[in-house]
Amino acid sequence: MASFIIEGGHPLKGEIEPQGAKNEALQVLCATLLSSEPIRIKNIPNIADVNNQIQLLADIGVKIQRNAPGDITFQADEVDLSFLKSDEFLKRCSKLRGSVMFIGPLLARLGHALISKPGGDKIGRRRLDTHFLGFKKLGAEFTYNQEREVFDIHAKRLSGCYMLLDEASVTGTANIVMGAVLAKGTTTIYNAACEPYVQQLCKMLNRMGAKISGIASNLLTIEGVDELHGTEHTILPDMIEVGSFIGMAAICGEGVLIKNVHWDQLGIIPATFQRLGIKLEQQGDDIYVPHQPHYEIESFLDGSFMTIADAPWPGLTPDLLSVLLVVSTQAKGSVLIHQKMFESRLFFVDKLIDMGAQIILCDPHRAVVVGHDRQISLHSGRMTSPDIRAGIALLIAAMSATGVSEIDNIEQIDRGYQDIEARLSALGARIMRKD
Repeated sequence: MASFIIEGGHPLKGEIEPQGAKNEALQVLCATLLSSEPIRIKNIPNIADVNNQIQLLADIGVKIQRNAPGDITFQADEVDLSFLKSDEFLKRCSKLRGSVMFIGPLLARLGHALISKPGGDKIGRRRLDTHFLGFKKLGAEFTYNQEREVFDIHAKRLSGCYMLLDEASVTGTANIVMGAVLAKGTTTIYNAACEPYVQQLCKMLNRMGAKISGIASNLLTIEGVDELHGTEHTILPDMIEVGSFIGMAAICGEGVLIKNVHWDQLGIIPATFQRLGIKLEQQGDDIYVPHQPHYEIESFLDGSFMTIADAPWPGLTPDLLSVLLVVSTQAKGSVLIHQKMFESRLFFVDKLIDMGAQIILCDPHRAVVVGHDRQISLHSGRMTSPDIRAGIALLIAAMSATGVSEIDNIEQIDRGYQDIEARLSALGARIMRKD
């Protein structure tokens, strides 16, 4: 298990560019299974979860051609069905949550999929009901082998239908869309997720010959086609990394320019930081975060207590609540952070409390942060990263703290952030990796 040694108190200054979006990458990589023709994908982030997904594709017979860093051509013309059923494949799927999105393409094109119960962050229950209920409506049959913890799903050919999703699941929507593009007839998905990642997937599929309308809304209509062809696709910048960089620059920056952010795809993220009093400047497609010697949390118009909560797009992504919580510790004022989706994601705040933060954990979903207004700095500590987003939040806290901190289990951070210590060191941070 690797660790970061962080010497806090060093200001950040300069330029940084976000990596390709992790969540989009995991979706569009699965979509390469829908065609036997070459599909070229650019701006692929070099992070553990994505690299593991690429390796899984290679193991099941997808041809991988690396054109340049982050630029790969995939061709799934000889998929190895026998390996898909092997214990080795299923075991590796269990360590990667993104592998659940193999179901849609494999069912649509090959009529059969086996998948083990997927892993990922330990942030509470992450049920798969939306996926399976959707495929059941499309005509698939599935069984669960409790001993192997394996789902066996099969269908001769999926048939289009109307469905109302029980939740606006991003991966559930993406999975069902990938199944429906080759289904017979028309599929209508209501209460579909409409995050930019899903929009990007749908646009890519349309370039491959799919017929998807309603993109960017919560009502998608998919007319099934017989086959899809190759295409090229460029992944968006990762809006979670953009938000993480805004948080870092706000709490310990002396002027940081975040390059090529695709501002029009960031939704409510900039405005949410501004509600904490953070000053941001849009410079073309870049964001400049000036030095923030003082920032004050707003109140609502009626004077009531500021609450920041996650919600389906175009609401605030839950992946940034951990960062917003850390940034709030040095603001003037108080804020309620309400994490609605995952009941274990706020449990990392005990580590921040040990560092001197004033936080009341009300219950598994809500925490009240009383800001220090920079009058009291966080102090160094020894901590462990429980998941990707808590890990980056703890890293931000350590960078702003006095003294030297150590974060263990940084493999969690590596799953979502590419070469993060080198990129932040170029801005002036003092971070060392210890294996």
